[in-house]
Amino acid sequence: MKKIIYIISLSMLILSFPSCYDLDTYPGDAVNQNQFWKNENHVKQGLMGIYSALRADHVYGLQFMFDNMGEIGIGYHDQSYAPAFIGTYTGRTDFVASKWQTLYEMVQRSNGFIRNTQNIDFLSDTQKNAYIAEAKFLRALFYFSLIDLYGPVPYYDETTNVNESYNDMTKPRSSVDQIRSHILSDLEAAITGLPPQWDDSQYGRATKGSAYALRGKVYLYNKEWQNAITDFEEVVYNKTNDYDYELYDDYQELFTLYGGKKSREMIFAIQNIGGTGNENGMRLAFYLGTRSTFGSCWNNGMPSTDLADMFEYADGKPFNWENSFPGFNTATPAQRRDLLCVKLFSTGVGIETALNADTTKIINMYKSRDPRMAASLIVPYSYYMGWDLGTNTQKNMRFVLHSTTGGSPTEGNGFIRNNQGSSWATYFWRKFVPKGNLNGALTDRSYTPFEFPLIRLADVFLMLSEAYNENGQLDKAVIEFNKVRNRASVNMPGLNSGPSWLAVTTQEQMRERIYKERAVELACEGHRFSDLRRWGIAKSTLDKRPALNIYGEKLYEHAFNDRDMLWPVPTAEIEMNSTLLPNNNGW
Repeated sequence: MKKIIYIISLSMLILSFPSCYDLDTYPGDAVNQNQFWKNENHVKQGLMGIYSALRADHVYGLQFMFDNMGEIGIGYHDQSYAPAFIGTYTGRTDFVASKWQTLYEMVQRSNGFIRNTQNIDFLSDTQKNAYIAEAKFLRALFYFSLIDLYGPVPYYDETTNVNESYNDMTKPRSSVDQIRSHILSDLEAAITGLPPQWDDSQYGRATKGSAYALRGKVYLYNKEWQNAITDFEEVVYNKTNDYDYELYDDYQELFTLYGGKKSREMIFAIQNIGGTGNENGMRLAFYLGTRSTFGSCWNNGMPSTDLADMFEYADGKPFNWENSFPGFNTATPAQRRDLLCVKLFSTGVGIETALNADTTKIINMYKSRDPRMAASLIVPYSYYMGWDLGTNTQKNMRFVLHSTTGGSPTEGNGFIRNNQGSSWATYFWRKFVPKGNLNGALTDRSYTPFEFPLIRLADVFLMLSEAYNENGQLDKAVIEFNKVRNRASVNMPGLNSGPSWLAVTTQEQMRERIYKERAVELACEGHRFSDLRRWGIAKSTLDKRPALNIYGEKLYEHAFNDRDMLWPVPTAEIEMNSTLLPNNNGW
């Protein structure tokens, strides 16, 4: 772990929440630990310094890219975790080292806040405990991420002052059970000290419900089904408090909330803001958008064809290409191209001829699906409101599959193109990708001002459904599961609602339903890699699994072996602290 001087820098003090605290800011080279912690405003600023860093790439700023390490996303660059999903990463790979380092930096920010807040005398014990409860929730979140990725890790709490003890910070790794015990202790303190709700001016801060939901997740990952049920029921059924959570009616809009729009579905989310002189967002547009997106972006992360095929028909039947294109499943990539591609004019200005592609049939095939597909993915022959760099105005862009016998699509001519070239004929994300320039709210492609969920109510419904199912309560599992599908804008038929294809009578059948429902509901939110590993199906699902384009051509092959259940402890950390050995199995 690198040395951390506990200085509140200007970047840490930038306001994280819309309409939240009216904080003064201090030059980073002028405020140190001895000058700070003199009044309650300083305490608030110190806390905001933790929240503000949640959006950093190697904290949770690239969380959406974690799905690329599962089967529902694909990518092609370090920022999309390509070395991990093709099996070439090591203990010296940047993201392996940086994730460890930045999560520990966040732990130490939390520790420093707790230690300094404990020692101040201008707040009552009740006030101090409330602030400390919030920091303990955040520390629990960071340690939970550490053990999820690295397994056993060293434990440092507020009794360790990095500025004084840096050279002595050579603790060995504590067991996962030991770390989990500390996490649960922090969450107990958070549950005790946090309010069920904040007023609108404090929107985005952790609440009692956030702590219950995270603790339920910790129990779920450890297969403590009844404990998980108890915590999730508290949130879902308001057992002892009114948490005021509810599903947001519009599934697509839920992931494009900005400019003061809020959702009661968000249990804990990263607050991002944008606009000239106020750029403080995540790189959602940059890495998920295309060249047609404001700022001309890279589409480093894309939905996989596996994910696209998981979206059912609107009546709940499993999707099958054969229903629209008989023989498609056994056709060669060339034959599929012949069915799906149109020819552009040589200048690329429009479609010269549809060739053999029945674009109406293709469009209807996608329109007949679960509404979450159109809300999450840009599919062939659909439109997306992008940005024309030439005229510096928004422009409706179309995604077409084009024959190599004609021209190539460009955003200047109103088409969407893949940054990787024509062989990457893939779907694109619509989820989290801004339209136009958001009426001026988007001024920099690196700072998308959308709220990004780390825990939301639909996720809790599905986790509660899973806990019920694993605890032998199938009927209750179905009830929670169906709530997710019954969202107003989704309205997918529920399990056991009549048709035979929706019947579920066994625990294993329900388990498979949950596996797929989490994929389509939570796509691009970064849960899949952890889900596959905790379910014990990562190797069977991923190893040697090809990532395919829409025609069935292989882009690359996933690699997943036993060692990949955990990332290695970074080599640089071991070189500084040999007590971190032995490394994780296989490393």
